[in-house]
Amino acid sequence: MQDNLKPGTRAVLAILVSSKLKKQFETTVTVIVKPLGGLGITPNHLTILGMVLAGVTAYMYTKAPGDKNYLLYSAGMFIASGFIDAIDGVLARSTGKVTRFGGFFDSVADRYSDAIVYSSIIAAGLCDLWAGLLALFGSMLVSYTRARAEMEGVNMAGIGIAERAERMMFLALCTAASYWYPQALNYGIIILAALAHVTVLQRSLHFKKEVERN
Repeated sequence: MQDNLKPGTRAVLAILVSSKLKKQFETTVTVIVKPLGGLGITPNHLTILGMVLAGVTAYMYTKAPGDKNYLLYSAGMFIASGFIDAIDGVLARSTGKVTRFGGFFDSVADRYSDAIVYSSIIAAGLCDLWAGLLALFGSMLVSYTRARAEMEGVNMAGIGIAERAERMMFLALCTAASYWYPQALNYGIIILAALAHVTVLQRSLHFKKEVERN
């Protein structure tokens, strides 16, 4: 069937689908997450835990060259880190503890987590050096372009083909696959590098379009 949708319409639909999935996820986990507030656990506690798990993931990556089982451990731990990172905001909203500092702290923690994981993959020699560096820089710039644009009042939610959650899941899958196919992680990093910089370009063009419209 021929696709008669205009590019702008497809982009809007993609955002709506992404937003719907995120809302469904939040609704599902709220039942599990909300009681944590009654135990004295705060969103910032979860943010710190997510960053610690990212550090453990990084350590496991450095052990992988000597024992490929650590690739599976790394993938599992990285998914756990990502899940914790996803529910800290859910806990904040469900318990009425959304704060400006919490959002800032979560964003900073995410950057540290991304940096230590990519750096460990590079340091362990699990990917080509330049591919790893490009993926690392791209990851930082994807986040920076959103933060900088939203400082100027331009909403970047759902803009770009590779937001952080998608990149984390893809990296975890490539890590697990590299247990059986050693080059899977390297190819995954190359793909992530390309996707990240395409996302930066998409966000830059979106920002340009929005500011020129106003």
